[in-house]
Amino acid sequence: MNKPAETSYEVHELIRSRWSPRAFADKMVEDSQVGSLLEAARWAASSYNEQPWHFFVATKRQPEEYQKLLECLVEFNQGWAQTAPVLMLSVAATQFARNGKPNQHAWHDVGLAAATLCLQATSMGLVCHGMAGFNASQARTALKIPENHEPVAAWAIGYQSDDLSVLPEDLREQEQKPRERKPLSDWVFTGTWGESASLSQ
Repeated sequence: MNKPAETSYEVHELIRSRWSPRAFADKMVEDSQVGSLLEAARWAASSYNEQPWHFFVATKRQPEEYQKLLECLVEFNQGWAQTAPVLMLSVAATQFARNGKPNQHAWHDVGLAAATLCLQATSMGLVCHGMAGFNASQARTALKIPENHEPVAAWAIGYQSDDLSVLPEDLREQEQKPRERKPLSDWVFTGTWGESASLSQ
């Protein structure tokens, strides 16, 4: 079990505890729990309140739908994600429904929805692992995703397993590494680009 992150400033315990393991326990997630995750995503902020997110979801109780999502993942991710009881795929609507113009903030807003989903999962003792490693073209065809909608990320969700034998050997060491982040001074600026903001503690 990974320890909560050591942060430079005080943050909520859910943020310190959230992380993205690959080892999932052989334990089902109830439909009502999945509903809570998606309800959390539903209440995320979005530009013009467009809510440009869509989620495909499948649990192992839906073997055909689950397999369809699993096969959209790249082979490396299939190797470990197949133990997760829930798979999801987030999709962004790339045009505003209000006027048909391009929505350049759609991916940002889908990310916000995914973030609230992940924090809700953490509060419920679940873990989420987001993946860029999936075949968007295959997902579009297999899931019949319409034009003006773009697959964004795949998600594996479930309970964390302390038994690392469920993972391929090359991933076991990585699973135990502490979370790391760049210091604020690397990416928080003031005045001009590259001028680190001075933040007092």
